[in-house]
Amino acid sequence: MTGPLRRRGPRPLPLHLGLAGMRALAATTSLPGPPWPSAWLNSSAAWPISRAGQAERDRILAALAAAGHAPEAFGTAVLTRLARADRAMIAGLAAYRRHPWQREAADPPAIWAEGGSRMLDFGGDGPAVLFVPSLVNRAYVLDLTPPRSLMRWLPGQGFRTLLLDWGWPGEAERNFTLTDYIAGRLERALAAAPGPVVLAGYCMGGLLALAGALRRPDRVRALALLATPWDFHAGPDGPRRARTAAALLPGLETMMEPTGALPVDAIQSLFALLDPFGIAQKFRAFARLDPGSERAALFVALEDWLNDGIPLPAPVARQCLAGWYGRNEPGRLAWRVAGQVVDPAAWDGPAFAGIPERDRIVPPASARAAAARLRHGTTHIAAGGHIGMVAGAGAEAALWQPFTAWLRRL
Repeated sequence: MTGPLRRRGPRPLPLHLGLAGMRALAATTSLPGPPWPSAWLNSSAAWPISRAGQAERDRILAALAAAGHAPEAFGTAVLTRLARADRAMIAGLAAYRRHPWQREAADPPAIWAEGGSRMLDFGGDGPAVLFVPSLVNRAYVLDLTPPRSLMRWLPGQGFRTLLLDWGWPGEAERNFTLTDYIAGRLERALAAAPGPVVLAGYCMGGLLALAGALRRPDRVRALALLATPWDFHAGPDGPRRARTAAALLPGLETMMEPTGALPVDAIQSLFALLDPFGIAQKFRAFARLDPGSERAALFVALEDWLNDGIPLPAPVARQCLAGWYGRNEPGRLAWRVAGQVVDPAAWDGPAFAGIPERDRIVPPASARAAAARLRHGTTHIAAGGHIGMVAGAGAEAALWQPFTAWLRRL
């Protein structure tokens, strides 16, 4: 199995950072966007501009109008402003690339393995909690650094902590559907776990965990959904954003054909387009940090994890984009796994829903839709964003402690 990112020399510049920067420029100036495949929606209206980008655009337009300039001056004004801002962004990128931090934490022993997947045992005495991450990112976001590792913190609170690492999809996994992962691999992992377990799914992993718990309630004593989407059309921008993602599928087919999987850079670009302006902003902010600070090391650890992605098997990519985003099958109770409808209301055990209040990847309204259907659910609104809730500097107060308090009441 391919392990976490290990590097020699400077970090490479991830492709999606350049693509997102080009997209931000196109969305702001109405200049041509990056060279996506022809079937991709390529106009600036195809993907929503962030509120920060809209505010900056409106401010520049107002200033130009007040000064009596023609609308055509907008593009020139933005390019001038971006040229100044780019110096700070480039400084941040350079500082990130040369930062000395490296991931050194060794993986704990695996108590089960199948194909590229492993169940890692972080130890601890007491009831077992099995974490299920997304299929599109490395599992070690939950074991990011020693101070920011939920997996290494929870054993000290009296729980045996397990992590399902899906691993890199090999030849067999590239033909997997969501049913193969849930009714096959996840079920067999549950059978091998010291259970019944508390099954905790993060992000996409929450959907997999919910479906797995409904299929094997004998192996799951409680369920936790952390930053888990459900209604993909929830919120004022939900339908447009979701259907735009689904409309990208024809162009992505050409990328998936050679390997049977959606490439890492394509996945990263899709995430980057949620807030293309935010990428430049975060690197400008990083340029101002003390390189020796814990905050700088955490930033580098998170960026390394973001850039250490995993391809998504083509059948799963089609199900997610067309079924989840396009047709909103989970929210409409039309998503089935091995013929069984997946519905949070069908789970009859204790449940916990951790919802980040500033989540840009999973809008809170989407996650609340699942929480509202849980029959015996506890909903916790966490301060922070999608990643910050589980691995940020404030994660212990935002999620770890409230989640542990719920575990102790089981």
